[in-house]
Amino acid sequence: MLIWIPHFRQQKLLIAEEAGVRRQTNLELFNERLAVLEKEFHEELLDEAEFNALKKELEISLLQDIKQASDDSLVNSIKPKTILWPSMMSICLVAISGYMYQHLGNFQNIGNVESANPRAGMDAAQIMAQRVQMMEAQVKAEPENSQAWFTLGHAYVSANQYDKAIAAFDKVIALVGKQAELLGPKATAMYYKAGQQMTPQIQAIIDESLAMDAQDPSTLLLVGMDAFFAADYKKAIASWQAILDSDRTDVDRTALMNAIETANLRMQSETAGMPDDDAHKQVKASSVKSVNITISIAAELAAKASPEDTIFIFARATEGPKVPLAATKVSAESLPITVTLDDSSGMSGDTKLSDAANVEVIAVLSKHGNIKPQTGDIQGKINTVAVGSSASLVLDTQVQ
Repeated sequence: MLIWIPHFRQQKLLIAEEAGVRRQTNLELFNERLAVLEKEFHEELLDEAEFNALKKELEISLLQDIKQASDDSLVNSIKPKTILWPSMMSICLVAISGYMYQHLGNFQNIGNVESANPRAGMDAAQIMAQRVQMMEAQVKAEPENSQAWFTLGHAYVSANQYDKAIAAFDKVIALVGKQAELLGPKATAMYYKAGQQMTPQIQAIIDESLAMDAQDPSTLLLVGMDAFFAADYKKAIASWQAILDSDRTDVDRTALMNAIETANLRMQSETAGMPDDDAHKQVKASSVKSVNITISIAAELAAKASPEDTIFIFARATEGPKVPLAATKVSAESLPITVTLDDSSGMSGDTKLSDAANVEVIAVLSKHGNIKPQTGDIQGKINTVAVGSSASLVLDTQVQ
């Protein structure tokens, strides 16, 4: 249509143009002759009768010329274009369209087209590894970009690459100098590297950071988290509340308030006892996104357990930061026992056990009332268990 319709329209326009040329030429000749007759009439070279007769003869001649099929006075006639060019163009168009349909628009290859999403089919660890690679490329291209190094440090923490995270934060400090907002993340990376143990070196960095800024969120978060794991709920609440009182806009206030509420509940349970009533157990058991863990102690270590000992059980994600997602505690005198970990025993509002696919479960029979393993404590571990399933955990390792 794009080729042939314009071609035929052009043919009609050419014919119309040729007919128009004839009429225009005849009218010009008629006007010239009429002007000559009128001049001769005004000069009295012709009388009125002769003028009228010649004028009538001229008009009859004009009508005859207009009706004439061809105009012999036109030396160059306009020739219409042949159909050669539109024919060739049509053949080329059909050939190109057929080729493109066969090779580019082949519907049979639709199933072989790669997904537009470059992360399709990747798990969380692969996505994180890709993110780290992208950030590493950025700092390689811009080695003096402190913000890029800072972001890379946090990515290393999420990928459990704590040595690299510490090095990245040190690089930022070298570029911009020591600041509380840099010392806090560095201390956090060191804390995770040490297996969530508060070492003198980490404590020194925390003290230095708080001396610079007593309300630094990253440092206070670490202080509160360590206090929570140590069952020092008052200190944890005080640390997190200090962040809320600072009126900072770059913190997740909802998560902090949920964490404070959880710590308050744990603190109340210290005096009221753990909620082991039947109603609470039924609520936990009804949760699909939970993990049921049957805890027992190895026979060779059973004699070393005392009824006054406390067993701390917590689950943390197998991918990403090793942050506890749920935790509870029971008395050692109740062994063997089955406990349920779910969102109701969560540690904070932004990380939930129900959001994880698999978790690792650690149990510590503590003789010191501390969740952190110490010399003489007995611990056990399940490397991975699917959320929504059950597993057995044996306390089989004495901490030296």
